[in-house]
Amino acid sequence: MENIALIESFSDFKDNKSIDRVTLMSILEEVFRSALKRKYGSDDNFDIIINPDKGDLEIWRNRVVVADGMSEDDNEEIELSEARRIEPDFEIGEDVSEEVKLIDLGRRAILALRQNLISKIHEHDSTNVFKQFKDLEGEIYSAEVHHIRHNAVILLDDEGNEIVLPKTEQIRSDFFRKGDSVRGVIKKVELRGNKPSIVLSRTAPGFLVKLFEQEIPEVFDGLITIEGVARIPGDKAKIAVDSYDDRIDPVGACVGVKGSRIHGIVRELGNENIDVINYTKNEQLYIARALSPAKVTSVTINKFDEEKDGKKGRVNVLLKPEEVSKAIGRSGVNIRLASQLTGYDIDVQREGIEEEDVELTEFSDEIEAWVIEEFRKIGLDTAKSVLDKDVSELVKRTDLEEETIVDVQRILREEFED
Repeated sequence: MENIALIESFSDFKDNKSIDRVTLMSILEEVFRSALKRKYGSDDNFDIIINPDKGDLEIWRNRVVVADGMSEDDNEEIELSEARRIEPDFEIGEDVSEEVKLIDLGRRAILALRQNLISKIHEHDSTNVFKQFKDLEGEIYSAEVHHIRHNAVILLDDEGNEIVLPKTEQIRSDFFRKGDSVRGVIKKVELRGNKPSIVLSRTAPGFLVKLFEQEIPEVFDGLITIEGVARIPGDKAKIAVDSYDDRIDPVGACVGVKGSRIHGIVRELGNENIDVINYTKNEQLYIARALSPAKVTSVTINKFDEEKDGKKGRVNVLLKPEEVSKAIGRSGVNIRLASQLTGYDIDVQREGIEEEDVELTEFSDEIEAWVIEEFRKIGLDTAKSVLDKDVSELVKRTDLEEETIVDVQRILREEFED
């Protein structure tokens, strides 16, 4: 079989559109040289001529003519009688170039060559895909649902690249069908073997940032900057924005008239409630704003000597009794996000509370959150407020069992005894 005929028969790469012709020919030369080394021990004395326009390839072996019986290396030397069968006027010491047909390598070598060629092209494609998506880490990306597994959704983009959206990176309310278009940020790109692994995320704080950049022109243009983001995906988020132009109201520009600008972002995130607040370098004011919609009376900051668990310090926040529940939020979501956004552990204190009293939230390690919430629903936020009530009254006013209430009061009582 002629060299060019064999090349044209490699349909696996002939019509491959993801690799240019010159690169393809470079890979071809590498693969053929490997085959020559296996066959002859060395490829140093071989010339491989490739025409990238025609896809043509020629292999020539160069040997030196020696006297009959004097050849020590059949690959680099050719005896005179054999050389004269090629050209009758060859003399000792001259160079002989002889074309090598691929069929001379043997059928097994040709099959190995073909497999090696396909492997090299796949490796090249994988490297290019890895580099392409590595540059896109942190950027927003769209792909289509290909199939759904119990722990992940497999997506394909327009180029046929496989992207994984793990369950852990999905918003709780996400529900996808085959063919749906899905947006997220490229969270992580790794090479596993020769195959790139591309992970998409819809829960990363960066996804919210990129959606703001896409949907709000002032953010995209840099007139409004995003200074901080905290998210509980699918539930609630807080985002701090600022502007160096005093004529721009950053919060108003992000929210829009009647929420028109932020509505698309909220919908994309499964109706995630988004609080947009004005950023300030005044930490006390920033913490107070982060606790919105609660109105804070005062903020006292106690900074750590060095950061602990990513926190800069602990903050005592004083609020009026009616503002406490707003500051904490349902299941403690609001105060948790404010803590993430500001980088401080936040302790809420109700105005008028006795110094020796303790907030119920301080017992979250011993009392389940839903039990604390039941007490808070009837206005009991502190340990003493629960201890001052009869068990029978608490049974009537809450959905708690008597046994649970007795156990809670025991825990609270032990705190004061200690």
